[in-house]
Amino acid sequence: MIDIENLDYEKSEGLIPAIVVDKSTDQVLMLGFMNKESLNKTIALGQVTFYSRSRKELWTKGEMSGNYLELVDIKTDCDNDTLLVFANPIGPTCHTGDYSCFKIEKKESSLEFLQVLFELVKKRKSDLPEGSYTTKLFKSGTNRIIQKVGEEAIETVIAAKNRDKNEIVNEVSDLIYHLFVMLAEQGIELDEIVDNIAERHK
Repeated sequence: MIDIENLDYEKSEGLIPAIVVDKSTDQVLMLGFMNKESLNKTIALGQVTFYSRSRKELWTKGEMSGNYLELVDIKTDCDNDTLLVFANPIGPTCHTGDYSCFKIEKKESSLEFLQVLFELVKKRKSDLPEGSYTTKLFKSGTNRIIQKVGEEAIETVIAAKNRDKNEIVNEVSDLIYHLFVMLAEQGIELDEIVDNIAERHK
């Protein structure tokens, strides 16, 4: 994250423009303004919070609509007077119902669904809805989750040994899902795995 104390709040009378970017697509979602208090709340709450210039008060994006912006990271520009906020949007960002306030169409990618699935798994962990297989796994505990990863890995190996493409696709899908459950249970973000792989590639 950033050093809040070193930001230049004076250029805009205590406010700093904050550009919000979708972490999964790198697309711009909206522009808002933050003061030191809203920035502190954003970091503490994990949900993007702005200062409303018209209402003269703090507001957490989504507090009325449920379309929150879950904080991932914050960067500052070279002059320390503008913020780039990376977030995972829950629902549309714009009050019109659009994905972005700038009339940008969301990029569609098959790989993007992996992040969507991982966020859903994490939400299952926090909400534990009844009737969900994922909830059942989390309630069964660490050892059972690890055991399921092992079982799915073995089944993947058997499918590959048999050169059964259909079974390989199914078993790898099961393995990835159970790996996501294990990562969420261990408190590890999917980005940490991707970043590690990217670093190794270098």
